[in-house]
This record gives sequence, structure tokens and C-alpha cells, in this order.
Amino acid sequence: MKDQSTTKGFAILSIASMAVKLLSLVYMPLLLVIIGEEGYAPYYAAYTVFVFIYVLTNTGMSSAISKLVSELIALKNYKDAVKTFKISRIIMLLVGTIMAVFMIILAKPLANGIHFPKAYLAIKALAPAVLFTSIASAYRGYFQGRGNMGPTAVSQVIEQIANVAFSLLFAFLWLKHGIEAACAGGTVGTTLGALIAAIYLMRKYEKNKKFRVSKDYNETDIIRYSNNDLLKKILFYALPLTISSGLQYAGNVVDAANTKGRLLASGLDDKKADTKYSYLGKFQTLIGVPIAIISALCTAILPLISSSAALNDKKEVKKGIDYAFKLTFLISIPSAVGLAVLSTPVFNMIYPKYSNGAILMQVGSVVLVLMALVQIQSTILQSIGKLYLSTFYIVLGILGKIITNYILVAKPSINILGTIFGSIVGFLIPLLLNHRLIEKSLRIRFNLFKSAIRPAVASALMGVVAYLCQINLYHLLSLLHKGYIANAISTILAIFIGGIVYIYALALIGGITKRDINSMPRKVTKLIPRFILTRIR
Repeated sequence: MKDQSTTKGFAILSIASMAVKLLSLVYMPLLLVIIGEEGYAPYYAAYTVFVFIYVLTNTGMSSAISKLVSELIALKNYKDAVKTFKISRIIMLLVGTIMAVFMIILAKPLANGIHFPKAYLAIKALAPAVLFTSIASAYRGYFQGRGNMGPTAVSQVIEQIANVAFSLLFAFLWLKHGIEAACAGGTVGTTLGALIAAIYLMRKYEKNKKFRVSKDYNETDIIRYSNNDLLKKILFYALPLTISSGLQYAGNVVDAANTKGRLLASGLDDKKADTKYSYLGKFQTLIGVPIAIISALCTAILPLISSSAALNDKKEVKKGIDYAFKLTFLISIPSAVGLAVLSTPVFNMIYPKYSNGAILMQVGSVVLVLMALVQIQSTILQSIGKLYLSTFYIVLGILGKIITNYILVAKPSINILGTIFGSIVGFLIPLLLNHRLIEKSLRIRFNLFKSAIRPAVASALMGVVAYLCQINLYHLLSLLHKGYIANAISTILAIFIGGIVYIYALALIGGITKRDINSMPRKVTKLIPRFILTRIR
């Protein structure tokens, strides 16, 4: 199996993540038509519970496999790399089974605990998905550790296609049995998609499990590990990240219960509280598109920094961190600005019948940048083995988020917007503390503000141009045909023009260099217009 460069791996995962999220953006409006905003609230609440359990079961172990396999390969210990995967696979199969049974048995108490009793059937229907995603995650971690992002990317796309098709089908078929059944039907695709992805990855592994070694490779020089030693290493890497990620998503589960309870305390009845909560679900779905690219970057950058740290190559560690932060700002800042200035037309385009809630995007787009930075920081700290203190910082952030939500959401004048301010507080606390921890651990200084200046300037120009283009194009197209088509075309064109302006502005002010362009895959650079390439120095 051939290794890939970090840039190519990131590009592959980014394309796959974008495809997955675009499919999701097509799927969600159609699901909303079937179950309505009243049904979308318990559906989103059920997924909040599922994602929390998924993270506890998968994220830490998958990343531990990737990190440990990459380290062992860097040391040319190929047999133990394979043994690590096999031990981890057994653990994930056992844990996935236990957590699936847990979801089935406790579906009703979980639904009642977050104040969404209608989510009961959806939580139960999602239980098998935990088992199948555990199997898929073990294989994904192994392939990522070997530096091959292709199987992960393809499996994600296959999984989402199946998810969209089967979820819409079963939501429609089960609607005749009531909203609760329709919400459960909308989750069937998640289980079937995970099963199909797991089967694909298992077949891919069987075809690509052999390592190619050089002729002068001498196995006797390699320090081998016992099964117990490898198990200890797996748990040592997996537990802190599982706790860290689990706490972040536990905050979301607590947030769901907290938010619904405080919405009711503000004077809303149960139905209106569910509708308001659905706005938060739509907001999270939209910011999930750029966050998926950042997650792809985290996945691609983890083996690079981990292997460099294993070899004690501080120069390469610093290089990988610089690269990660630069790309994070280049992606997250324009995404946040674009979603803020085009929030209303974007909501009208994606959720034509249920476009309420655009105000959350206008106010909360900054959450996207903060979330992206905290994700990258967590990946860096995991790579250099400094995640325990970072986990404590996340706990502090969650406490800040819960307190902020509790105070603000109950105020009728603020309402659901209080969750946005809570998220800002919740990410800002670990962001500042993690920054200090990285500098102290690596004995290097990072000026995050300085790194963000060029992307921010280019994004500001992009935002103005995109906003003006959308308004003027909409009025022009409305002369021919008013309504959804005029809004959709003007919004898509505004996004495209804004993207060109952003890249051109970056080229003019030195936000991207020839070195950056040369490190990109040729298929990506071919998409950049020549008049922009000639401006890059």
C-alpha cells in the first residue's frame, strides 16, 4: 500500500468530507419536508445522544490506532503495527456491542433525560449504528496510520449516500405511524450506511494488508512489543482523547437538556421550544460543512506530527503545526464570513420551507473559527502526548457554556441565541488555555492573531463583494422570476464570485505563496485561474 503526502491526504479527505456534507445539505431539507420542524427537534436531539456515544466508542480508539501505527511504521516495526490494529479491532468490537445494547435498553430514559421523549424510537434505531461504526473506525484508523486516506474517504462517501437514500425512504414510509416513527425512520440510513462502509473497508484491508520493505531491511534490529505492552500503549493514547472528545460532546448532550429546559422556563410551550431548538440543529448542520474540512486536516496531520514526535524531530513537529494553523485560518475565517453575510439567502436556499433561524448564523459564525482552532489544538496536543491538561480545559469550557446558556436562554429577549453565546464562551476558554500549553510544551511561540490577519483581510473583501453580488443578482433575476430560483442562483453565484475574490486577495497580500501552491496536488492547482496564479509569489 502506497503512502501519501500529508497535503494529498488532506486534499482527499477534504473532497470526501465536502461531498458528504453536501449530500447532508441535500438530505436535511428533504427530511424537514417529511417530518417538519416539530419532528426535526427530537430527530436532532436523538443524533446528539448518538454522536456522544459514537465519540466515546470510536474517536479515541481510531485516533490511537492512527497515532500508534504511524509511530511504529516510522520505527520500521511493521509487525507490531499490524498487531496493534488487530488488538484495537477486538476492543472496538466489544465496546461497540456493549454501547449498542446500552442504547437499546436505556433509549427511553435517555430521551426523557434530555426533555425530548419523542426521540425515544430514534435513539433505539441508532443503536446498531454504534457497532458498525466501531468496526469501520478501526479500519479507518489503521489506513490513516499508514498514510493512506483513500479508503477512509471512499467509505465516508459510500456511507453517506446509503444514509441519505435509506433515511429518506424509511422516514417517508414510517410517517404513517406518527412523528416519532418517522424520526426513527430518518435514522435507519445511518445504520445501513455504517454497515456498508464497514464491509467495504474490510475488503480493502484484505487486498492491501502487506507491507513493502527495502532489501536491506533487518528485522532483528527492531525492538518488538508484547501484546500487553501494545494494549497499554493503545489505552494510553486512546483514553485521554476519548475523555477529551467525550466531554466536548457530553457538553452537547447536557446543552440539549439545558437548552430545552431553559426555553420552557422563558415562557415557551413544548411545541415552540422544539421549533426553537430545531433552529440550533440547522445552524449546526451548516457550520458542519467547513468543520468537516478541519476534521479532515486533523486526521491527515495527526500521523505526520506523531511520527515526527516519535523520532524527536522538533523541526518537523513545528513545521506540521505551522501548516495546520495556517490551513485552519485559510478555511475557517472565509467560511465564517461567508455564512454570516449570506446567512438569510443560504437558509432560504437550503431550507426553503423552514428558513427561520438565520439570525443564529449571523451572530454565531465566529463559533466556527473557535471550534476549528480548538480541534486543531487538541490534535496537536494529542500528537505530542499532552492531552490530559487540555481535557481539563475543555471541562472548564463546558461549565462556562452551561452557565452562560442557563442564564441567557431563559431570557425571552435572547432566547435560543443564548446557546450561541454559550458556545463562544465554551470554546474561548480552552482555546486560550491550550495555546499557552502548546507554547510551554514545545518551547516555541505562536502568534495566532498574526496568522489570522491575511485571511481576515481577504475574507472581509470577499464578504463585501459576495453580499453586494447576491443582493444585486437577486433583484436582477427577480425581474424574470421571483422566489426560490432567483434566490438560489444569486446565492450560488455570489458564493462562487466571493471564492474567486478571496483567493485573488490572498495572492495579492501574500496569504498564499508559491511554496503553498507547489505543495498542493496538481488536480487542485489546475482549478485555480491563471490570472490568480501569476499574482502568487
